[in-house]
Amino acid sequence: MNSAAELPALSAEHGLTRFEQPLSERMRTFLRIEFLYEQLLFHVDEPTGFGSRAAITALLEILTILGRGDVRADVSKELERHAELLSRYRSQPGVDPARLTGLIDNIEDLRVQLTEAGPQIINPLKECEFLNTIRHRSAIPGGTCMFDLPDYGYWLHLPAAERRRQLDDWTARLKPICDAVAEVLWLTREANEASERVGTAGFYQHSVDRNEQLNLVRVLLPSATGIFPEISAGPHRFTVRFLRWRGVETRPVQVTQDVRFLLALC
Repeated sequence: MNSAAELPALSAEHGLTRFEQPLSERMRTFLRIEFLYEQLLFHVDEPTGFGSRAAITALLEILTILGRGDVRADVSKELERHAELLSRYRSQPGVDPARLTGLIDNIEDLRVQLTEAGPQIINPLKECEFLNTIRHRSAIPGGTCMFDLPDYGYWLHLPAAERRRQLDDWTARLKPICDAVAEVLWLTREANEASERVGTAGFYQHSVDRNEQLNLVRVLLPSATGIFPEISAGPHRFTVRFLRWRGVETRPVQVTQDVRFLLALC
């Protein structure tokens, strides 16, 4: 293992892997929705039956998360907060007014879409008997086989274009919330630039000021180092323990040398 001084330079040209740790339940929910929505959009484009299965699985998991709280209201509040923060920069020197106005207008457009969608935005999906049947059987390993759900099996053998139209219709109902979540996460990540830090003997600890309203910890490492972080966060501090990947057959081990990395507190 090289020393920290010998690690590749922390720049985009070497390729950076990003690891994130949410510091609030709201941020944890947003990250999970983003993760699942990206999967949904990826698999919707696959013409195979297995692609459609994967898309349905991601869609149902999003519905489960949305059913646990008022995500629509939470993300609307976050958009409003970011719009207020950005508005304060209008009088600041060196700010691109056109760029700033574009960001604020985009936030307002997303808020309008959420308002127009209404609080019952996902009800048609929650009340869809076809999706509900798949959801109930999905809790059983292999429970969505054709002999369990012949109607699902029939749908999966429909022409790809017909399945795609149905998936697009279901996805469109999630779009206002998921697009708003994606925008909030982008604004959160862009709020602060990453700075270089050093994990002494593979360990880094940071105390959080009580006046800081942090939502997300981001650790960036060169992809080729074979090192990844294990982030543990509490209300007043977080720690980063750097581990060396040793393959799927062996447990990772903690790095004992200093590790140089990038840290962004958002």
